[in-house]
Amino acid sequence: MYYETIKQLIRLAGRQKKPIGEIVLAIEAEQENESPSTIRGQMVISWEVMKQALDRGVTDNIRSVSGLSGGDAKLFFARTPKFLNPDVGKAVARALGVAEVNAAMGKIVACPTAGSCGIVPAALLFAKERLQIDEETIITALFTAAGIGIVCSMNASISGAEGGCQAECGVAAAMAAGALTELSGGSATMVGHAVALTLINMLGLVCDPVAGLVEVPCILRNAGALMQAFLAADLALTGIKSRIPVDEVIGAMREVGQALPESLRETALGGLANTPTGRRLRRKLT
Repeated sequence: MYYETIKQLIRLAGRQKKPIGEIVLAIEAEQENESPSTIRGQMVISWEVMKQALDRGVTDNIRSVSGLSGGDAKLFFARTPKFLNPDVGKAVARALGVAEVNAAMGKIVACPTAGSCGIVPAALLFAKERLQIDEETIITALFTAAGIGIVCSMNASISGAEGGCQAECGVAAAMAAGALTELSGGSATMVGHAVALTLINMLGLVCDPVAGLVEVPCILRNAGALMQAFLAADLALTGIKSRIPVDEVIGAMREVGQALPESLRETALGGLANTPTGRRLRRKLT
């Protein structure tokens, strides 16, 4: 078996009457010449690292070396939001927290990148608690997310330097949305729509890290992208469809990424990095 598009994953899932996560797991085992249990075991290790970062992010007194970030996740986790459901608020805090752990040189799982590392873990822990899902099902959902990320990497990019933050936080949100949709009983087709709807809403997001550090605005974008994942999953589960097929949306993301000027692709030369405050912080830290 092999896949390079979301459409192919959907077809394989339909033919075998299995969730996309199981399809991706089987293909990974075949390609690595390992047993599915071995590959699953490797994902279990990744999930454990994710959970540790999720916990540390909202409980420890984290501060980055630069001093630009740290403490926001713990602060938000301790408060009751005015507008968000409290459980959603905790998920947002956790997404922030994992990104803060990364900025402080802590151990995280790049999913798909270090700059977007809080989105998938926070989404899946939220689903686990909200839907009372067992660990084995969460691990399968991580393979769903992985398959989506692989397709995006093959047909567009997961690099901010190549495609802007749409390729990092945007793809991470799409991975989370697809996994959430499958965890909630959505069909493989619905997973595809969730991915498309996420990327549509994040198309063109630039990569403009202040002082070239993966902190401002990267950490807060983890929180915003998580909300896009929740929205897209609920839209898809309702039966709302993307008018543009998911693989064409991914292709559009590639085109937009290529069109972005160099200043908006992780060079810290444009956007927020080029504001007066952004330039002042760069001079201070370099």
